[in-house]
Amino acid sequence: MKVLILTVGTTRAPLEESLAHHAPEGVIFVASQESHPVAAELVRDYGASFRHHTFLLEDAESLLEAYQVAVKALRKALEWEASAIVADLTGGTKPMAAGLVLALTGRGVVFSYVGGERRDPETGRVLPGAERLRLLEDPTARLGLREWAAFTRAWNGLNLGVALAELESLLKRPLSPSEERFYRGMVGVVEGLMEWDRFRHSRALELLERHLPVALGVAEAWGHGAKVRVLRGLEALLPPLRAIVEAGEKPTFPLLQDLLANAERRAEVGRFDDALARLYRALELVVEADIWERLGFVLKDPRTWPEGFPESLRERILKPRGLMDLLEAAFDLDLAFGQKGTLAQRLFGEKNRLQALLARRHESILAHGTRPVEREDYERLRTFIQGLDERLRPLPPWPKF
Repeated sequence: MKVLILTVGTTRAPLEESLAHHAPEGVIFVASQESHPVAAELVRDYGASFRHHTFLLEDAESLLEAYQVAVKALRKALEWEASAIVADLTGGTKPMAAGLVLALTGRGVVFSYVGGERRDPETGRVLPGAERLRLLEDPTARLGLREWAAFTRAWNGLNLGVALAELESLLKRPLSPSEERFYRGMVGVVEGLMEWDRFRHSRALELLERHLPVALGVAEAWGHGAKVRVLRGLEALLPPLRAIVEAGEKPTFPLLQDLLANAERRAEVGRFDDALARLYRALELVVEADIWERLGFVLKDPRTWPEGFPESLRERILKPRGLMDLLEAAFDLDLAFGQKGTLAQRLFGEKNRLQALLARRHESILAHGTRPVEREDYERLRTFIQGLDERLRPLPPWPKF
């Protein structure tokens, strides 16, 4: 059924014009204490031809109350299983009209307004018989505001697949050249972040370096502060990504910090099992990055081992029975090379505390049990790792809208 939501003022003529033009099967009157008699007259004279309901405002000049009543009117129309909803904002006070628009934009509602060129010079009202109804386009539909709002929610919630789908919906709309450049640029940015989140760093850098400047340039030209802030924040995160790519497969501290940031993103969306699994890998990478930075070889690649590497440690390093076995082997390796007080040695020195923290992981589905991983399990191990060294802090989070 077609439902008309009608704000009611003290003049009947424009409301009758709207009723005649739209021929609704249901009408929801939004009236004030002053205009309620007009709504009652319309129900008396025309109510037999449509289903009707009336909402009354206590304060016709309250924008908040007008908004709240308009939301109730929309719910009532949906209760009636309306297939089409028209909202006529001709009657009533300006706050009543504003509240109606604020509540119903982006909801698939068509707006209408009864105006006219011939008006009473004293009251400014359209003269009887000179009324003219206009259908008004919902500007949020043309501008894609609903899709953009959904995009920002998905972006902020790290749901990049949904964010990408919203951008693709926006690209199906009629767009100006600058809008198309911006949204296509944002598609590349989101695809780059998706690759980054999968540890495909080279592809991520390629996409971001190609598309981020395009999107940022348009946002700056538009003067859209939030877009510029987010994209500049993302631009500031490219140097560590570039460092990871330039290092190739090397176990660097930027790579470790990126892994920790990836764990943070998993924890942010409640995937604590995945987050804890990344911290477990980070503990191994701590040793590898420390040895790479100090001694210049890749712990897990015998081709890079220097002369004098203890052969007795080969199997323990390449095929450790577990994390503790690897930590002990790294401890002995540092001793063999005359190294003292290293990060790897400090980590092994905390093995009793570390074993207690990892006991929860071993009881979980990640290892040998079925116990779910909780936020506290993740946070305790994260705090332990970050307390070992300043270099063991995650990269800054991706900026949000």
